[in-house]
Amino acid sequence: MTISQLARANVLALEPYQSARRLGGSGDVWLNANEYPLPPSFQLRPGNLNRYPDCQPQNVIRHYAAYAGVDADHVLVSRGADEGIELLIRAFCEPGRDAILYCPPTYGMYGVSAETFGVQRRIVATRPDWQLDLPAIEAQLDQVKLVYVCSPNNPTGNTLSHDSLKRLLAMTQGRALLVVDEAYIEFCPQTTLAGWLEHYPHLVILRTLSKAFALAGLRCGFTLANPDVIALLLKVIAPYPLSLPVADIAEQALSNDGLSQMRERVALVTATRRWLADELQKLQKCDVISEVYPSESNYLLVRFPPGSPAFQCLWDQGIILRNQSKQPGLADCLRITIGTRDECQRVVTALRELSLPKISRQEAM
Repeated sequence: MTISQLARANVLALEPYQSARRLGGSGDVWLNANEYPLPPSFQLRPGNLNRYPDCQPQNVIRHYAAYAGVDADHVLVSRGADEGIELLIRAFCEPGRDAILYCPPTYGMYGVSAETFGVQRRIVATRPDWQLDLPAIEAQLDQVKLVYVCSPNNPTGNTLSHDSLKRLLAMTQGRALLVVDEAYIEFCPQTTLAGWLEHYPHLVILRTLSKAFALAGLRCGFTLANPDVIALLLKVIAPYPLSLPVADIAEQALSNDGLSQMRERVALVTATRRWLADELQKLQKCDVISEVYPSESNYLLVRFPPGSPAFQCLWDQGIILRNQSKQPGLADCLRITIGTRDECQRVVTALRELSLPKISRQEAM
């Protein structure tokens, strides 16, 4: 019997999530993974590495609860928010019977995680304005246990309206959990739903230290939910999900000084994002870019004319962006992470060079 014959059929058929690192590339300007462009500075404290860590480090939980404005028994910490996505499926979905629902264009790991566990996927595309299509969602809710939405949404950068989320909570009450992925919430904190948890027992929120906290390499995320949900997730989580060094750095990042540094990063990224959006919009006049979409996150979604060589041209110059053309409704779209001002200037300069022949022809006329 071959290895393939031993493997689960759904895993053999699975198309894995193509993370930025899996896609590779060779460059010095990495704007394809929504990371902060510069490393933070933390010092590891001496620890007893011969001992196993706590399953849920109490200082990390306490600090994050205070930051998020919830009680400590509403918080679970895991290996990135990606683990939170999987824990929910493991705890609530029966393989071969139950389903999850999500609304592309959006983060791809919701579907990949469901397929991995043999759980059906229901896919309801968003409306043209990237808001939720509530009637279509309601029509697909039978056997759905988890509804995943992302706000701000990756890769479009828009937030979901609170009115639509309230209507979706009413629609799913007693039927499914509504899981709101707030990985980018630090860039628009006024839109968080953390304050809604006390009113909606079936609301779950996913958070991470990967974006505004500049700790993508740490792999530390959080699930915010009511205690009954947290208790179930604790049944299926690994015995020691966070290593001692990860817990140590997370605790430092959530200190008063760490939070202050995070907010300074957010202000810098937001200012750079506005500058980059203005510069890219200038290139619409010479038809290099079709549209620059508004964003409430640390990236911009940009649509190019059909057949544009922009992605490959920048790739060849060592400027690595994320091609979103395979996502529904995002043909010819690239996602550009907000890097340093110099990195973003290189993007603008490279794209401006694509316009030079057109500009020259216009001047000649």
